[in-house]
Amino acid sequence: MAPKAFEVFTTAMDIDEDLRRIALQEKRLQFDYFDPPTAWQLGKRLKEVSEARQARVVIDIQLHTLPLFYVALEGTTPDNPEWVRRKRNIVRRFFRSSYAIGLMAGQKKINLEALDPRDYAAHGGSFPILLPRTGCVGTITVSGLPQREDHRLVVETVAEFLGRDISDIVLAPA
Repeated sequence: MAPKAFEVFTTAMDIDEDLRRIALQEKRLQFDYFDPPTAWQLGKRLKEVSEARQARVVIDIQLHTLPLFYVALEGTTPDNPEWVRRKRNIVRRFFRSSYAIGLMAGQKKINLEALDPRDYAAHGGSFPILLPRTGCVGTITVSGLPQREDHRLVVETVAEFLGRDISDIVLAPA
């Protein structure tokens, strides 16, 4: 075990930087439109990327509350769909990434005590489908990796799908 002097600590400054980057991701990764064929193409791409990374995840894409794409890859468990549902509920409640909400709760910038943890999980992996001048119209959610990696998987795939460069705002691996 490494001495404490060499341990890596997450500081408030690190979290503030992550929150800044996530806010920019949410701003840059907006869709011009979102419909069932878009969900299908994005879902297929998320599945391909997940399989290439050997990620054991559940992928869920919904427009408002209408399920448009869903797959549970080999190696997932019955817990993963529950995590998807709970993370998706956070995005529906706050219209922000579930990871951002979790980071803000950890810094006491937002209070989640009134939310039933059986229905809400402020953990990374659910990202809002945002349209300019409209706002949040749905969710893209994955579950199966550590929360930061769930978030990165969605964001990086959406950026590629939309043809947007986010190299300056991607979150560093955990």
